[in-house]
Amino acid sequence: MSRSRRFLDACESGRGDGIKLNDQRGDRRKIFLDHEISQLTKIRSNLHDRMRQLLLHGKGKEPVSPVKMLAAREGNYSGRGRFSSSDCCHILTRYLPTNGPSVVDQMRSCAYVSQFSTDGSLFVAGFQESHIRIYNVDQGWKIQKDIRAKHLRWTITDTSLSPDHRFLVYSSISPIVHIVDVGSGMKQSVANVTEVHEGLQFSSPTDDDDYTFGIFSVKFSTDGRELVAGSSETSIYVYDLEAKRLSLQIPAHMSDVNAVCFADETGHLIYSGSDDSLCKVWDRRCFGTRGQAAGILIGHLEGITYIDTRGDGRYLISNGKDQAIKLWDIRKMSSNINYSPRSRSYDWDYRWMDYPEHVRNKRNPHDLSLATYKGHSVLRTLIRCYFSPAHSTGQKFIYTGSSDSSVYIYDVVSGAQIAELDYHQEPVRDCNWHPYYPILVSSAWDGIVANWEFPGTGTSSLPVKPRARRYRQS
Repeated sequence: MSRSRRFLDACESGRGDGIKLNDQRGDRRKIFLDHEISQLTKIRSNLHDRMRQLLLHGKGKEPVSPVKMLAAREGNYSGRGRFSSSDCCHILTRYLPTNGPSVVDQMRSCAYVSQFSTDGSLFVAGFQESHIRIYNVDQGWKIQKDIRAKHLRWTITDTSLSPDHRFLVYSSISPIVHIVDVGSGMKQSVANVTEVHEGLQFSSPTDDDDYTFGIFSVKFSTDGRELVAGSSETSIYVYDLEAKRLSLQIPAHMSDVNAVCFADETGHLIYSGSDDSLCKVWDRRCFGTRGQAAGILIGHLEGITYIDTRGDGRYLISNGKDQAIKLWDIRKMSSNINYSPRSRSYDWDYRWMDYPEHVRNKRNPHDLSLATYKGHSVLRTLIRCYFSPAHSTGQKFIYTGSSDSSVYIYDVVSGAQIAELDYHQEPVRDCNWHPYYPILVSSAWDGIVANWEFPGTGTSSLPVKPRARRYRQS
């Protein structure tokens, strides 16, 4: 039986254990995002106008049955002989990766990082005890490369695959980022034993101590020629891989820079998020003359744990220790770059304390965000959030890990919680959605890398839940 046939046959089947799935149709009435991005999302993920006119006749409501859509395509009712990209997204957004999970791998240490390659053929998982594993997704999650890291201090903090999948960089609480040749024939890659893990120095030549600061976030540029990184030294760095040197260092924030990324494929704009509760936008084209941020995004009450770009140079989301994800439009950013967040009037540390109830519904009076998404928990570690893939979902959803051991999926436009994936016993620090297929992988502090799918394999693959274990705080 073909893959597509199995996919369609499973559309009406029951969902796996451990999933709380909400009815999207009931949530459509609760539209809380009245902004351009709402229309852009609908254009990408709703029926094409011609298909809508043919199937709904201006009277019915979406979503439309996939059977009717397939019949219309086979009959060439639209005159195009195929689905548009929005038609494809309209179908795929009905079948979320919520079945399972099956266990991809289980290690004895906390899993910190999950990342698919841009084409979805590879998957990277980073663990606390020096391990990074690269799995070949197309070959049944076979381990393609098993990397033992060098100069590790506490944990792997981040990894990034180059766009051509040839190289991987990894960071730790150290100013040195290491780069590994993924394309070599060596499966076991032990740093400077079986393979050379070249060290890229992000510290000043005058710094004698190898641990003057740590790198919390590192990302390749779209062309693979540069890296951008954020550090505990409050700075942002841009590293030129061809010249093998730092090309830019920015004293960017007043506290740790936990997250950085390039805004789009041009590489001109950089987004950063910090423990000072601010997101900032940096324009490299004018930084040389201005020497300061292009603008700031005010709204979070606590530090930023992660940011993700929509890839269009306009929109981004951020996860915050105030237990909220915020959606931003950089065209609404403040030019008051000297803005200083007000100090909190209570003692709280997210690493070992619950978030105070009396501030849970508090709002920043200067909030510039477009929307706020709540329901998940951001405690103990730097929890990550993302837009869902453009190809299969039209970026209709936002999803995030959570310290309550689950993965949460929200609707961008309605703000509704669409699903909660519950299996892990410890915080889910990272999770990643396959760029093309309904597959989502979560990695947690219980050491488990779990694979959620739709429709799944057709057999129950849910393992017995592991016993909870205690971990040091990070």
